[in-house]
Amino acid sequence: MTKHIVATVDEIPPGQRKLVDVAGRSIGVFNINGDFFALRNSCPHQGGPLCTGRLSGFLTASQPGDYTYTRQGEILRCPWHGWEFDVKTGQSWWDPTGTRVRNYKVSVEKIAQAEIEVAEGLEKGPYVAETYPVTVETPYVLVEI
Repeated sequence: MTKHIVATVDEIPPGQRKLVDVAGRSIGVFNINGDFFALRNSCPHQGGPLCTGRLSGFLTASQPGDYTYTRQGEILRCPWHGWEFDVKTGQSWWDPTGTRVRNYKVSVEKIAQAEIEVAEGLEKGPYVAETYPVTVETPYVLVEI
């Protein structure tokens, strides 16, 4: 399994998401109350762009007229046909044991700028500038593939 830096923590505020391409896969990274989750951006029904869908919750009732809205922002609805999935697990709500969307392990780690690899395709030039050691640690969101 390889970890891929996909964003800084500040790039995905609570209640928001970011679509990223990781190793040729389109993935949605979600921030739910400060916890990060990642899902494949493909609905298992017909391949729709799942992670662009609406985030909602559940409406439950203990009796007629007594409604409670729970799990706000944790249920993702496919924009094509409305299939619903749990952002935290990828589990389908209409077929919990048979249908799910691929979810990925996400971690938040402080990484010094010096540890971030040079972008692919770039090479060191022939000139060297005088440098001084500086450490800036930023919390990054990493998706494990």
